[in-house]
Amino acid sequence: MRPEIAVLDIQGQYRVYTEFYRADAAEKTIILVNGSLATTASFAQTVRNLHPQFNVVLYDQPYAGKSKPHNIHQRSLTKEEEGQILLELIDHFAAEHIMSFSWGGACALLALAHKPRRVERAVISSFSPIVNGPMRDYLERGAHHLGRCNRHEVGHLVNDTIGKHLPSLFKRFNYRHVSSLADHEYKQMHFHISEVLEHNLGNALFAASEINVPVLFMNGEWDEYTTADDSRLFAPHVKDCTFTTIQATGHFLDMEHKAACRDTRQALQDFLKPTKREQRVRYHHIQGHHALAF
Repeated sequence: MRPEIAVLDIQGQYRVYTEFYRADAAEKTIILVNGSLATTASFAQTVRNLHPQFNVVLYDQPYAGKSKPHNIHQRSLTKEEEGQILLELIDHFAAEHIMSFSWGGACALLALAHKPRRVERAVISSFSPIVNGPMRDYLERGAHHLGRCNRHEVGHLVNDTIGKHLPSLFKRFNYRHVSSLADHEYKQMHFHISEVLEHNLGNALFAASEINVPVLFMNGEWDEYTTADDSRLFAPHVKDCTFTTIQATGHFLDMEHKAACRDTRQALQDFLKPTKREQRVRYHHIQGHHALAF
């Protein structure tokens, strides 16, 4: 399964590395939005869950991964600018679906608020509209270590908090990745954290009220940072929303163990390929059966 690779020019301002996993029999295309400090590699398992039922698009933000060498990193990007990049990619790949992970949810919601005409459905995973106590503690400690470019502490912080339920192999990968990032990437994440702590994700709720397509909010039962209960605060704001809790798993969902991977895949398939009867149901609650980003 080898992707088609391209570095795209976005509005003459950014160069964005993309991977397009084409499937001849697929009728729809889905674009995946990374969490902060993550790259296309973070979605390896998710690609296996979605392909070949869908064409799958991955990309790196201009400051990260394989986009990094193609850009000049003079300033940090806002979530609104990341949302505009996502809108350009939706048009380029004619994507009908969006799926985001973790802080990529803010970017995805801001893009969806523009009502892109091609998009039919969206999945927002491991995200909630508030900064609860555990998340605030995590972000404040993260801001402290990022501001000092303390790579060792940043790497351990990720694994000790949102990554606590990951297998040891993935924790080692996470640590190597997060502790080896460039200074501008740490500055970018510090900028995002400062925005979140100052505004408490109010922009995400405002954006959600403008969304006009069905949205699935998917969270892990053990995730104390973006909890399933907190995600349900989107219900009064998103006109057509569904919620699912993946049992016995934390923030990283399908990466944590086989049952979580199976149940995440099933939840995605049920939502993205609904039966005709399911398409008529609104505000339907789904409960999961069982049980790399920053």
